[in-house]
Amino acid sequence: MYKKGTGVTQDSFKAVELYRKACDGKNAAGCFKLGSAYEDGTGVTQDVFKAVELYRKACDGQETMGCFNLGRMYQQGTGVRQSVKDALTFFGKACDLKEKLGCEYYARLKTGKR
Repeated sequence: MYKKGTGVTQDSFKAVELYRKACDGKNAAGCFKLGSAYEDGTGVTQDVFKAVELYRKACDGQETMGCFNLGRMYQQGTGVRQSVKDALTFFGKACDLKEKLGCEYYARLKTGKR
């Protein structure tokens, strides 16, 4: 709610604080949202390496978009060494968790369409 200003004054710093608490409490969605904040530099100093770490934590907790974003980071080589193999692994996991984007990106990458 703080990120978008829904019912409260928009405050990305407060949003990050709450995402961090959620992630520290083993909430995978909180880790994903915190990772997104680090990737974009919203409410925190941009840090793609920290984003990768948080997306991995989210994916380990079965957060579909954490897996998808981790696959995207590997595909693009952002914060990690570029790796089609690892991108396929994480897009595949997102797909297995019923994330449509994961399935689409997996199929595109597998067939050589980027």
